[in-house]
Amino acid sequence: MGKISLQSHCKINVGLKIGDARPDGYHDVNTVYQELLFHDVITLKKSRTKNIFSCDVNNLNNNKNLCVKAWNLISKKFGLNGVSINLKKSIPVGAGLGGGSSNAAATLKGVNSLFQLALSNKDLETLATKIGADVPFFINGGTQIGKGIGNILSKESPFIESFVLLIMPKIHIDTSWAYSHIKNVLDVRERDINFSDLIGKKRIPFEMFKNDFEEIVFPAYPEIGRIKNLLLESGARYSSLSGSGSTVFGFFDDEAKAVLAESKFSPEYHSLVTCPKNRIAK
Repeated sequence: MGKISLQSHCKINVGLKIGDARPDGYHDVNTVYQELLFHDVITLKKSRTKNIFSCDVNNLNNNKNLCVKAWNLISKKFGLNGVSINLKKSIPVGAGLGGGSSNAAATLKGVNSLFQLALSNKDLETLATKIGADVPFFINGGTQIGKGIGNILSKESPFIESFVLLIMPKIHIDTSWAYSHIKNVLDVRERDINFSDLIGKKRIPFEMFKNDFEEIVFPAYPEIGRIKNLLLESGARYSSLSGSGSTVFGFFDDEAKAVLAESKFSPEYHSLVTCPKNRIAK
């Protein structure tokens, strides 16, 4: 096999609790990761010459891309020869959807298959941890609870029946800025919330799934807060910021309701109706 193409899916955070800063500069988190069908496409091909990376988004077309970082990590460890990597982007950059982390994980999985390394998913997760906090989640995807910096993962059964409407404003939220202000709003009482128990309930109490970053982002960027309010007014049974933003998502009971709600945001905002990759049927 000399070539392989993979879908590189995005994620949302259904609840995100932030803990104190760690010695390594990260913060401890407690979150539910949910993989969605919305995706980029990565194609890897063995190359006899130098390594080549290309992307259809110009400012990502460089050697700082996480795809290149993933290749450099795994190729150095296993003494691999050249590869060409082509990335076709659909997931917005810096939107809280984990696009770059997903791309890195897909690169690791693709190289594993292309070069027949026979690495287990646990092996790949270990490598992924060296690239970034969200990367290990994307090795297995689906529904997982993330703790530590997001690298301590426990797989959960699918719990979302809804269609998901993503609203993606062209606002870049600097993650380091968000983390630097988070200490001002942290509620110690809520840090250890047991998301696993909550998603196991017959009626999921979505009001318990709060994203701490909303307390920072909404006052600084009121437009993003208004998007959440409009999603709820449009019939979303739950709405939240994903990651540190700027994407806001809403859960809708059926696709028609999601499409109708989307019309209220178009064409002002980039938007998309999608669903969990492991969505459960009603």
